Amino acid sequence: MNPSITTRDRYNALREKLGLEWIAGRGGSERLLQGGFPGSGSQGLASPLNYIHPNRIQIIGRAELIYFSGLDTDLYQDVLDKLFSATPATVILADGINVGEKFIDHTERTETLILRSSLPDARLLDELQYYLTNVMAERTTVHGVYMEVLGTGVLLTGPAAVGKSELALELISRGHRLIADDAPEFARITPDIIKGSCPPLLRDFLEVRGLGILNIRAMFGDSAVKFNKTIHLIINLKPMSEAELQDIDRLRGSHASRNLLGLQIPEVTLPVAPGREMGILVETAVRQHMLLRTGYDASEDFINKHQAILDDNGEE
Repeated sequence: MNPSITTRDRYNALREKLGLEWIAGRGGSERLLQGGFPGSGSQGLASPLNYIHPNRIQIIGRAELIYFSGLDTDLYQDVLDKLFSATPATVILADGINVGEKFIDHTERTETLILRSSLPDARLLDELQYYLTNVMAERTTVHGVYMEVLGTGVLLTGPAAVGKSELALELISRGHRLIADDAPEFARITPDIIKGSCPPLLRDFLEVRGLGILNIRAMFGDSAVKFNKTIHLIINLKPMSEAELQDIDRLRGSHASRNLLGLQIPEVTLPVAPGREMGILVETAVRQHMLLRTGYDASEDFINKHQAILDDNGEE
């Protein structure tokens, strides 16, 4: 799904932050700016005038104003025709500059929204790209509980009633942080980064069977919740039969990956059974993941040491 946002939405969201003033082109207030990702972020959605692309935000700064002033009438007309025939979603004048009536006439005739910002063009471009990266990112919602465990974004998944919320409550009591219960939302904000967050309605809340809805912030304090976090690991909680348990590799465990918004996220499957200390197991899985990211694999280390002993015995 390619997300989109109207020019009016952008104006309302950024008016105070960017010091925006609505100059002309109100007929284009519902024109859409559409993402073309996945994972491409905001690159190309907002740009200075020398990159003219359809359906983009064009920024006009003092350098462009100087360029306009050096053009004769016919050439200036040609530049404006090319600019507005590309149907930009919005034109933003940076640094509080003014443009002439001919420029304004083009915006009105083509129903192109023109705004003016008090920020210089470089700062304006940075702010727009940061905003668009988050708003226009490809998104999906996954059933599970999203946590920050040992500074790592961890998604707890598994079938209904497997104990995800109870495990989350245990982890919170051990000093870890809740991000989202039941329906965390994930957005691919760059080609290699997916950030998970909580829908506003569910923020701070955790449902635990038998206890009902708990406000984690009210019960455990502000440090027990977090607004968002980059995802690093998925932990799949799975009840298993004895036969399934026997199929797990005793040395390497049950490691795989899961496709999330086009990226492969490491996944560990943890068997769920009475008496297992799931909180400790999750913490250990996270520590193991952190070691694997540094290049250390305990199973490979064990195999190498075992082989070295066999080799030594064989030489005797």
